Amino acid sequence: MTHCVFMHKAGSIYDDIPAERYQFPAQYLGRAEPCVADWIVYLEPSKVRNSRGYFAVAKVERIIPDDNAPGMFVALIEPGTYLDFIRAVPFSGPEGPIERGVLNEAGAISGRAQAAVRPLSSADFARIVRAGLPENDIVLPRVDDAEALDRVHDLQAPFHVERPIIERLIAKPERKAFFRRAVLQAYDETCAVTGWKLINGGGRAEAEAAHIKPVEHGGPDSIQNGIALSGTAHWMFDRGLIGFDDDLGILVSRQVNDRSSVEAMINKTGRALAPGRPSLRPHPAFLAWHREHCFKH
Repeated sequence: MTHCVFMHKAGSIYDDIPAERYQFPAQYLGRAEPCVADWIVYLEPSKVRNSRGYFAVAKVERIIPDDNAPGMFVALIEPGTYLDFIRAVPFSGPEGPIERGVLNEAGAISGRAQAAVRPLSSADFARIVRAGLPENDIVLPRVDDAEALDRVHDLQAPFHVERPIIERLIAKPERKAFFRRAVLQAYDETCAVTGWKLINGGGRAEAEAAHIKPVEHGGPDSIQNGIALSGTAHWMFDRGLIGFDDDLGILVSRQVNDRSSVEAMINKTGRALAPGRPSLRPHPAFLAWHREHCFKH
């Protein structure tokens, strides 16, 4: 087993949903197979405008041939392992590439840096993950979630001792906190339905990070499976009283008993106020799941 880098950009020719699957051609199979049952990091190519660099971490469950595309394979991501970084991790900084494995013996960037799938050393993996999920930058749950708050406080103390990095990637309180931070950052702490950006007296955003496809149904902790909603909009969304079409038009269920009041809450565009960057917007697959399984038509 070994770590790998998977290069991905939104809108590519490949049939990817980073939180669930990664498609690649047969030429990369030999490089990808050793990372089965191990963790990988995702990298957005530098040629993408304002590239996010390394943007997420996940664990590969298995690799299978793509029956719909001869000569292609799919790395299936283990459910519950994908996690977006809360800080951008650029490919290169003042001290050179954070991924030291792309350097040749002369210390220059080699051709390996262009490979869409490539092995990643344990040291480089740890360095990238620590940069993307800083140990001292965890965001606590809402103050009214006392039980979760206690759990996170219990977990924070060992961070500054020496804690295996994988434990941080699977601890539920931390994943919840990182997911919240990533989604609220993407939406500028603004409710996608109402357009409200309310901050309480403690300086915390009123908006909540909602999963589109719930975790209990296999939904990932991915920004593309998240949306920022006010408390009321979140409650209505979870109960299927509002939803979204693939173009983020806001749908109101016929079962709403006070439709005019709900429509008055919706921002004047009638559409969810989503991030401009395609890689941060809700993925149509998750929106479709919500319409099929939650939304009350």
